[in-house]
Amino acid sequence: MKKKSRILMLVGVLLPLFLFVFPLWNITLEAPQYPTPLGMDIYINDFADMHPHDIKNINLMNHYVGMKYIPESIPEFRIFPIVIIVMAFLGIILAFKANYKWFLGWFIIMTILALAGIYDFYLWEHDYGHDLDPKAIMKFTNPDGTVMGFQPPLFGTKDILNFRAHSYPQLGAYFLAIGMALTFISYFVGKREKTSKVNKNEKI
Repeated sequence: MKKKSRILMLVGVLLPLFLFVFPLWNITLEAPQYPTPLGMDIYINDFADMHPHDIKNINLMNHYVGMKYIPESIPEFRIFPIVIIVMAFLGIILAFKANYKWFLGWFIIMTILALAGIYDFYLWEHDYGHDLDPKAIMKFTNPDGTVMGFQPPLFGTKDILNFRAHSYPQLGAYFLAIGMALTFISYFVGKREKTSKVNKNEKI
């Protein structure tokens, strides 16, 4: 496997496996009553405390406004790891055996899956922040009288009552993005290699 395109493809499809090592996303909550911000890291297969007992404290705090508890396991935690492993395995086969055009196909499929994952994350946040228990101890309403939602931002920073919520990608997401970018580049490198080979044969 001497072609640069195949090497780029191989590296690209392997980088997303770092999602099993590093967090994909992080949500942090800042407030005057918490000198140390509360936060959780979101891995491909689990939620994790940013500091000891953060998720427990978030659940206790959210209980007062009727928000659901952050679960230890959700269906996506079983699905996403399988998707990443299957795509990595498929990508390895393509890197060694397939025509460079298949590299672009892998990239397109992975892009669709990544966008679907982001949309699923948004839906989870929306449900988490808006599906409130009507029997909650504390109730807040918007100026128009509707029930206030507590959805954290999908990306960026958002003020929620006296909290400031931050939501940003972490190292795992960067490995995924770089890996996908390399597979996209590998297609064009492979195309250039093919053109160079054809031109060389024509000269001969």
